[in-house]
Amino acid sequence: MGGSSTKALVHQKLLLVWTIVVATLSSFSDSKCDFEAIFNFGDSNSDTGGFWAAFPAQSGPFGMTYFKKPTGRASDGRLIVDFLAQALGLPFLSPYLQSIGSDYRHGVNFATLASTVLLPNTSLFVTGISPFSLAIQLNQMKAFKTQVEEFHHSNLDKQEPKKLPSPDIFGKSLYMFYIGQNDFTSNLAAIGVGGVRQYLPQVVSQIAGTVRELYALGGRAFLVLNLAPVGCYPSFLVGLPRSELDAFGCSISYNNAVQDYNNMLKETLAQTRGSLPNASLIYVDSSSALLELFRHPTIHGLKYGTKSCCGHGGGAYNYDRQVYCGNTKVINGSTVTATACDDPYNYVSWDGIHATEAANKLVTWAILNGSYFDPPFPLHQLCDLYPIG
Repeated sequence: MGGSSTKALVHQKLLLVWTIVVATLSSFSDSKCDFEAIFNFGDSNSDTGGFWAAFPAQSGPFGMTYFKKPTGRASDGRLIVDFLAQALGLPFLSPYLQSIGSDYRHGVNFATLASTVLLPNTSLFVTGISPFSLAIQLNQMKAFKTQVEEFHHSNLDKQEPKKLPSPDIFGKSLYMFYIGQNDFTSNLAAIGVGGVRQYLPQVVSQIAGTVRELYALGGRAFLVLNLAPVGCYPSFLVGLPRSELDAFGCSISYNNAVQDYNNMLKETLAQTRGSLPNASLIYVDSSSALLELFRHPTIHGLKYGTKSCCGHGGGAYNYDRQVYCGNTKVINGSTVTATACDDPYNYVSWDGIHATEAANKLVTWAILNGSYFDPPFPLHQLCDLYPIG
């Protein structure tokens, strides 16, 4: 008990120090940042509305905490990419697929829900996968860069400006990757953990290859977030025997496979780094930060780790595979709805598959203080960071 109290006090002090630091930095009238934009590649963990722009259907309770309405995010509020943009003093990223109301002067979000690293038309994949794989997102990036350059050259007579960046933006941007989870989870039921392990090297190789292509386009700063500890997600814990769980209630085999993948990703990025002169290729261990929240939620001001805020069925996980968050379905003759809790700020898991805004904020704090970067990346020296309250 004493140990938990001490850890909680240390955590509170760290947050206080961090708040003071960013508040001081952001108070400078001449605040600066080496990065003028963010280009993000990912899946639902960083999709700010791309999938739902392509396939409009999202309804509440998604977005209930911050936006007060659905915004295409698979959460009750902001994502890590949102918090990172705020910390750099940039606006939220507009999805590439959103045709109305988008502003791309400070970056683009190519992420879409259910996206994979590997192409989805292979026999490895089951249904429910987005057509916008990492290769497609890269092609979208190339098309965007071409459009920016062509518009710049054709707009020398000062036509009405579009909400596009200047052509030199691509060397002054952060390129962020948060993708790979669907390559792992979409096949668990079909081929098991052992089968999934066999093609994870292809996933890692594809990410490294994409970084090299972006480098050729002018990119020089890359943040690659690793795979989340999916063995702690309620959606994968339902039905698992107790013998499959560790002391914190997470799947041993799933998280062991995640760790193997993350080690592989870290090593591959280290090897790739040597071929990219004058570039920063950073492995971001967001998985460890999120795993800490799942294991010790109360130490970090939360209450529930492996229990969904939005779901149906109650119990230890509050997750029912038959009825997803926000949906209504007839089960055994009764109409049931998977509703959201009143206090998502107390949960790590939003809907059994994705994190709450509260968890995303804590993970972003951990990332911004630099302790989860490999190699070290002095973001606080490169940019005057803003508070992300």
